[in-house]
Amino acid sequence: MSSSSPLTHFDAQGQAHMVDVGAKEVTHRVARATGLIRMLPATLALITAGTAKKGDVLGVARIAAIQAAKRTADLIPLCHPLPITRVAVEFEIDAARHAVHCSAQVETLGRTGVEMEALTAVQIGLLTIYDMCKAADRGMVIDGVRVLEKQGGKSGDWKAP
Repeated sequence: MSSSSPLTHFDAQGQAHMVDVGAKEVTHRVARATGLIRMLPATLALITAGTAKKGDVLGVARIAAIQAAKRTADLIPLCHPLPITRVAVEFEIDAARHAVHCSAQVETLGRTGVEMEALTAVQIGLLTIYDMCKAADRGMVIDGVRVLEKQGGKSGDWKAP
């Protein structure tokens, strides 16, 4: 693998390494991610009515998502630990699709972006919904997890098409 590879987590010899961001400028960085979990109509009814056996599904999932964003560097081996300044997690009930949408926005003042933190927040939020509702519906499907946009840094802003 050459040093001109677009995969920055590999050195010139092809060895995995943590990217050196020490010379990068500290800027305000923002990332938004989204995803959803589809389920049976009855499962969605449990969530919306607040009658799931394990309690407030979306409240617990929100806390789990925020906690996950803060712990991303512990989960993804080459991620930098970042001083996160904000995590906002929202859930939206989609009755027509029998789904719950999760979106997360993560912000920092740092030398590298927070896309991984936003993605991790969404995944863990959705996994928490699965965990809390699996007794009622083991066939739930997590889908469409992706970055919607990122702001800040040398590469500038980006929005999903």
